[in-house]
Amino acid sequence: MIKGIDVVLIERTSTGKKDDFNMEVFEENEPVIIHNVLVGSPTSEEIVDTLNLYAKKIDYVIAVPKGDEHRWENSRVKFFGRTFAVVGIPTMGIEENIPLCWNKKVKVEAIE
Repeated sequence: MIKGIDVVLIERTSTGKKDDFNMEVFEENEPVIIHNVLVGSPTSEEIVDTLNLYAKKIDYVIAVPKGDEHRWENSRVKFFGRTFAVVGIPTMGIEENIPLCWNKKVKVEAIE
């Protein structure tokens, strides 16, 4: 049986303000533990595509369990003793059409 690990998700929400560089300012919410998350290596195609689209090199791809309602976009994730930033928009499949326990794929890059 496949079993994932616990990761800490730190959701970030926009304050509605802009900084001196006209970028959105975010505040971090209370950390939440997400159970049974799979962590895997990205394919070379995913690395190149993300580098071309976002100019960021992803380190891991994580699979989030079905039923998760958290906002992963622009968030931080902690696992393996390191902190990662979510890159891009998570992709999600239709729960009923996916046989296993995970239906959302999130790409992350190391930041610390």
